[in-house]
Amino acid sequence: MKLYKIIFLVFTIAVVSQAQPAERWQQHVQYKMEVKVDAPKHQFEGKQWIVYTNNSPDALENIYYHLFFNAFQPESMMDVRSRTIADPDKRVGDRIVKLTEEEIGYQNITKLTSAGKDVSYKIEGTVLEVKLADAIMPGATVLLYMEFNGQVPLQVRRSGRDNAEGIDFSMTQWYPKLCEYDYQGWHANPYVGREFHGVWGDFDVKISIDPAYMVGASGVLENRAEIFKGNVLKKSKKKYRMWHFRANNVHDFAWSADPDYKMLSHTAHDGTELYAMYQDGPLASQHFPQLLPIIDEALKYINDRYGKYPYPVYSFLQGGDGGMEYPMATLITGERPINSLVGVSIHELMHSWYQLILGTNESLYPWMDEGFTSFASSEIMNYLRSKKLIEGDVQENPHYNVTRNFVGFTASGLEEPLSTHADHYTTNAAYGVGSYTKGTVFLKQLEYIIGKEAFDRGLLSYFETWKFKHPNPNDFIRIMEKSAGMELDWYLQYWVNSTATIDYQVVDIESTKKGTKVNLQKLGRMPMPIDLTIQRTDGTTTLFTIPLRMMRSEKSMENKVDYMVLPDWPWTHADYSFELPYPLDEIESVEIDPTYRVADLNLEDNVWPRLPEEVEEEEVEEK
Repeated sequence: MKLYKIIFLVFTIAVVSQAQPAERWQQHVQYKMEVKVDAPKHQFEGKQWIVYTNNSPDALENIYYHLFFNAFQPESMMDVRSRTIADPDKRVGDRIVKLTEEEIGYQNITKLTSAGKDVSYKIEGTVLEVKLADAIMPGATVLLYMEFNGQVPLQVRRSGRDNAEGIDFSMTQWYPKLCEYDYQGWHANPYVGREFHGVWGDFDVKISIDPAYMVGASGVLENRAEIFKGNVLKKSKKKYRMWHFRANNVHDFAWSADPDYKMLSHTAHDGTELYAMYQDGPLASQHFPQLLPIIDEALKYINDRYGKYPYPVYSFLQGGDGGMEYPMATLITGERPINSLVGVSIHELMHSWYQLILGTNESLYPWMDEGFTSFASSEIMNYLRSKKLIEGDVQENPHYNVTRNFVGFTASGLEEPLSTHADHYTTNAAYGVGSYTKGTVFLKQLEYIIGKEAFDRGLLSYFETWKFKHPNPNDFIRIMEKSAGMELDWYLQYWVNSTATIDYQVVDIESTKKGTKVNLQKLGRMPMPIDLTIQRTDGTTTLFTIPLRMMRSEKSMENKVDYMVLPDWPWTHADYSFELPYPLDEIESVEIDPTYRVADLNLEDNVWPRLPEEVEEEEVEEK
């Protein structure tokens, strides 16, 4: 029996045993790769077997692969985009166009078959286009076999060799990766430096490299006993040492390697094996040994609030050009102060939830990954401050500055809707503020709309319902609607598909026969429910909420404090008034959104009476 048939039969048993989610079908892959690295030449060659199961209702006549390393060549799409965009990423700029033949990256395909038959293919930049000899029918499983070679580029963006901190290999987006085909069709996006989408599957990867190198990677090291004595490499006189990793139920695989790596390990409270690999340096040597116990404490908060981490290991690997997430591992630069090292580690770890477990298509919806991750990271860092594990004061609202920064950016005229594809933003600034900042504000405002209890409950439900299923924005908002008992499609449409702004004001208050009338006004185009407080001269404070009529419900309690619910505000009406059953001279102040969770354009008119300018600036800064 031919080798590919043996592998096909073994892999098929595992594939068939995995049930598909009823609400959305998922393609499935099983990778087996054997790679040999010529470290001095920065080149590698490999063999790849992919068992691909077509769980879609469609016959697939073509398939596509990503060849990411081809981006690191002069005149590539990434190169041209980096040199022509108005605000280039400083890490890239014009560096690619200056790469020599020995410094560029490439991936070549020397053989490709489907079910043992040769296929026709061509390389178009960073995408391999394949015409199959026989279509892959719905429900069918096929073996794709490939032989390939490549050159590791000088590290420019995420991937590459010889990064600024001296790490030899940052091997991310390094292998021919099958593109995702889902309910929206193929996602064969050319690589211009943005985000990713992948097929769920299992990886069995063998990496052969000079035995002086220590390797960290996604997944579990299967032959650890052969390689390590404790956390130290065993000596070897062989030309190559083989590292065998397995990573199950993931959609990517990354690794890094360096002969000067030191390794630390720590078993977390939940059994997760945590690893750190770093090179000696003034800050890295001081701070990496502190990192893993802090991550362990963070996991207690994360597992409870966002869902339990489902994998057996996680590794923090020094490398790359900042921080970038991959399954069960992240590459981060290490010469940082401890707060910075913890911050980047927490951020990349949290991508495990919103990109690597939920698996949102971050090319189409980068804010659902970067924004949600940034929101969670700020909450976790606040928790770590409360535990005195990092420096800084605990903040009542750790997203306040992010929200105000977003408001400031809206005045620039550069904002674009969050529905913009990640690769197609006009400026890097618009992408960054949209994906990270506006995505964070999306969640904080949603907490404001539905109440913290319903919000926290919804976040957990979202994770449990949609993990390993590639959710989209509507999938998320439906979970939150169910958690809150509200209609929330209006919020999704305004915040994601438009750049409409929020601006409300307290116009004034006036005496009436029955008491006092409070007059409010909507100045911005985007409607929001209104929370406001009435502070009385006797020291009592009353919290009110004004629902939008189109919400069809309202929050009733938050942080164990009841709201007094006022009549609904129709979004078509600019003005709104309500009466209080006590005289005007008993009212000390009225304030909209005292928690500062809403991206209101002007905080000055949210308060009555208006404060003197110098006093208001001081109070806002304190809050």
